Amino acid sequence: MSETISALAGARSSGLVEVTEAGLQGMITIRGDLADPNIIGGIKSAVKAIVPAPRQSTRVGSDILLWMSPDELMLLCPYGETGARIGVLSEALKTHHYLIANVSDARAQFTLSGDGAAIREVLAKLSPADMRSTTLPVGEVRRTRLAQAATAFWFESKDQAQVVCFRSVAKYVFDLLKVSSASGSSVGYF
Repeated sequence: MSETISALAGARSSGLVEVTEAGLQGMITIRGDLADPNIIGGIKSAVKAIVPAPRQSTRVGSDILLWMSPDELMLLCPYGETGARIGVLSEALKTHHYLIANVSDARAQFTLSGDGAAIREVLAKLSPADMRSTTLPVGEVRRTRLAQAATAFWFESKDQAQVVCFRSVAKYVFDLLKVSSASGSSVGYF
C-alpha cells in the first residue's frame, strides 16, 4: 500500500510573508438545500458547528465549516478523521437529499502567515478580489482565482490566511504565492 502524502510535501517559502503547504487536510464537500432547516440541523448535529452564513466560516476545535455557495459547504477536519465524519454526516442527513464527497486528496492547502497587510498585498497581486480588510474581514471566505487557478481563501486571523486549490495546480499556486511574496516585491498597496 502506498503512503499518503500531501501535494508538495510541506513546501515552504519566506519573503514578505511565510508561504507553507499545509500538509494533509481532511476536506469534505457537503451539498444540499441550505435553506432547509432539517439539512442545517443535521449538519449542525453531525459536526457540532453552526452552519455559516453566506461567504462566512465557523470553527469548532480543529474543524472549520466554510460556506462555498448557496448549496455547498466544505468541512475541514483532521485528515485521519475524514471517513468517520462522512459516516456521521451521512447518518444525520440520510432522510434528506444531499451529496457528501471526500475531496481531501483532490485539494491542496497553503498557509500564509506574517504581517496582515503584506498577506493582503500578496493575494491582491494575484486575485481580482477586493482585499481590503473592510471588504474581506477575518473569517469571510472568498472563492475566486489566483492568476488562472480556481481557489478559495480566507483569513483565520489578522496575520494568517488559508488558500485552497485543486491538487493538480498546487505547484503552480505555490509558485505564484512564492513570487508574489518575494522579498523586495512590495508595491505598498496596503
